[in-house]
Amino acid sequence: MLQSQLFIPTLKEVPNDAVVTSHVYMLRGGYIRALGAGIYSFLPLGYKVVKKICEIIREEMDAIGGQEFHLPALNPREIWEETGRVEAFGDTMFHVKNRDYVLAPTHEEIITYHARKVVNSYKELPQIWYQIQTKFRNEPRPRSGVIRGRQFLMKDSYSMDTSYETLDKSYLLHDEAYRKIFGRCGLKFFVVGASSGAMGGTGSEEFMVQSPAGEDTVAHCEPCGYAANVEVAISVIPSVRREPVSKDLYDISTPNVKSIDELCQFLNINERQTAKSRVYFANESPVLVLMSGNDEVNETKLEKAIGSGIRPAHPEELKDISGADAGSIGPIGFKGKIIADLRLKGGNNLISGANKNDFHTGGIDLERDVKNLEFADLRTVEAGESCPNCSKPLQVFTAIELGHIFKLGTKYSDSMGANYIDETGGEHPIVMGSYGIGVERVMACFIEQSHDEKGMIWSKALAPYHIHLLGLNLKKEHLLEASTQIYNQLKNAGFSVLFDDRIDAQAGVKFNDADLLGMPVQIIAGERKLAENKVEVKVRKTGERFDVEIISLNSFISGLLEKL
Repeated sequence: MLQSQLFIPTLKEVPNDAVVTSHVYMLRGGYIRALGAGIYSFLPLGYKVVKKICEIIREEMDAIGGQEFHLPALNPREIWEETGRVEAFGDTMFHVKNRDYVLAPTHEEIITYHARKVVNSYKELPQIWYQIQTKFRNEPRPRSGVIRGRQFLMKDSYSMDTSYETLDKSYLLHDEAYRKIFGRCGLKFFVVGASSGAMGGTGSEEFMVQSPAGEDTVAHCEPCGYAANVEVAISVIPSVRREPVSKDLYDISTPNVKSIDELCQFLNINERQTAKSRVYFANESPVLVLMSGNDEVNETKLEKAIGSGIRPAHPEELKDISGADAGSIGPIGFKGKIIADLRLKGGNNLISGANKNDFHTGGIDLERDVKNLEFADLRTVEAGESCPNCSKPLQVFTAIELGHIFKLGTKYSDSMGANYIDETGGEHPIVMGSYGIGVERVMACFIEQSHDEKGMIWSKALAPYHIHLLGLNLKKEHLLEASTQIYNQLKNAGFSVLFDDRIDAQAGVKFNDADLLGMPVQIIAGERKLAENKVEVKVRKTGERFDVEIISLNSFISGLLEKL
């Protein structure tokens, strides 16, 4: 392709709204342009990368027996109401003005709708249906470029089976396919256990890459490979020690003491002697959550333990519920359900709020003083705590989710009546799985992992073009002719070539643009080398340079690309 004819609106300056590296370089390199908050147009170079990612996905999905669909993004609202997910998605779902239609954030309902129409017998199962389709989610804070947008391209696939045993096989097929997809795309990824969230189901895993641009936080043990989203991560950490003798309850005057740190400093004690109280509402009933010291409540774990939607109590609600404001609330005399983190199990001689302002209660024995107390894993794992598998220190860092796989079970088939008849004539709900990949996230994550201070560094698998031919000083007719001959030679040999044939662009501009755009191989056709019937070949990733005779260029490039 001639660069003079290709639309590549590069930028010298970093746009003000671009913070993460992938966003910066995709904008500066002319790969994308913003149309609105969280809405991006993919320009020719960017769309070539997207199509390459999609082709890799298609090949691996087809290899596991996937059949490609193209489902409407505009869906009748009534289908979504069958599963209650119009309410579950809330304001995240886009609604058409007359409210009879919605723009699909995902397609579980639509797949299930089609399945109940056509899948009648066990003989028609298993099935794997997939598509690569635009999705819409009204993100309240779209950011980080295409990593979190309001309109995005997703590969979503759905397995349909007769049993949970065969679901396990479909799930494993997707797990293996995803590993191949991300490996072929050149990504360094890891897999974590995750919460199913609004998707529901019996199990899920996330495929992630470590990145400061990530919005998920994960706990990871490099020695053994344990990884989990902090929503579900666990660690090995000492429980609160039970002392031989429990003291009687006693009040402590603690004026203006609100936090655990202030309490420990005021009483000169260790934070493990304290129990922090947080109040939530579950189905509009108050719940007191007890945590050891400064441990933080993991709301995903809490919601799972309680089994219903939760929300933190508002400051103005606390006094009516407990008799005290935040910082002075505790379990003794609390009217309502109380649940404590496992770390506190068996704890005694603890100090917590007294349910009256500026006072705390000491000598609390949870076994003696708090009746019907429930325990669950409620804490958020912290860096440096011991891995549950090998006891090595855990790392905790931010990461970007590339893909997510779910065992849905019969959540959707039950609610929508998608059943099959078994060999004895019995009727059963189809057992389903759901599997997604953010196509544009693959592109962004690759850039996050493969760039330098000059720009992107594409792999052969994803690069818009494999070769960037830079013709220098092309105002001289003989140099333009020589560079054009090299371009035709490479193109006729089947190479994917972008030829910078711009007449008026200076050499420095061409070099900077080539590094920014990031094609794997650069060929520099300058006057001095051409006089020797040679060109300079540069590997973008390593910076290696080679002087190559033009007559041998095709074979040299073939060998070079095989190594990349």
